[in-house]
Amino acid sequence: MTAGGDAVEIGSGRRALRLDSGKLFLIAGPCVVESRDSALRHAERIAEICEKLDIPLIFKASYDKANRTSHESFRGPGAERGLEILAEVRRSSGLPVITDIHEAGQAAAAAEAVDVLQIPALLCRQSDLIAAAAATGRPLNIKKGQFLAPWDMEHVAAKARDAGCRTLMLTERGSSFGYGNLVNDFRALEIMRAFGSLIIFDATHSVQLPGGGGKVSAGQRQFVAPLARAAVAVGVDGIFMEVHENPSQALSDGPNSLPLSELPVLLGTLQAIDRARREACGEADA
Repeated sequence: MTAGGDAVEIGSGRRALRLDSGKLFLIAGPCVVESRDSALRHAERIAEICEKLDIPLIFKASYDKANRTSHESFRGPGAERGLEILAEVRRSSGLPVITDIHEAGQAAAAAEAVDVLQIPALLCRQSDLIAAAAATGRPLNIKKGQFLAPWDMEHVAAKARDAGCRTLMLTERGSSFGYGNLVNDFRALEIMRAFGSLIIFDATHSVQLPGGGGKVSAGQRQFVAPLARAAVAVGVDGIFMEVHENPSQALSDGPNSLPLSELPVLLGTLQAIDRARREACGEADA
């Protein structure tokens, strides 16, 4: 299922995936490109785990984190070097790659390096940004703003379609609840599905505590797995998770990142839940 109703293949490497395959897919990687070696290593290790389970994977990392809590926080290697690294990950791993952009002027260059463009939650209503991303012809993943009701995303989706987007994903990542806290209303998954887009659940940003660490955001990693299980039981096309080999040393979003060592067991559980849901709902198995 895509915004335009077309069957779409993401990526052109040996690990390309079809979004109409009927399989639960994963978007995963470290929050930010920490270094060339780190990005390549994480991509290969996550890919190996997903291949053993037959779970399609889109590798994710940001080349510039423009919306950090403090200006003192690590933002990444920047556009030129960061996109070079992501393009190398794409070539060497054969995986499709996704990264986020923050300004309309970044869209064209990012689209040359990666397969999917992502619009951050805090920027999901930026019309010019969405239009520029859609104009590249790349599939888009737009995260629902923490400040939006799920039905407001219908207008966001319309912006993307009207600008030419043919393959659209909408991602639920929690809603602001008081100060420094997020909660999930799983009705949002069904509400946004009605807009004709692929639906993704972001299990790691949903447990983030924005600004909870003073100059940085905190997180409650212990809730990643239960929220992911619940979302898959409701029904999603894909799961988004920031994964790191050593979250305590991660340069961004460590407190809400899933340790790489825990990924195989969680993915196996999510896969089993997804199969059970599809069988119970009478959906064709991939």
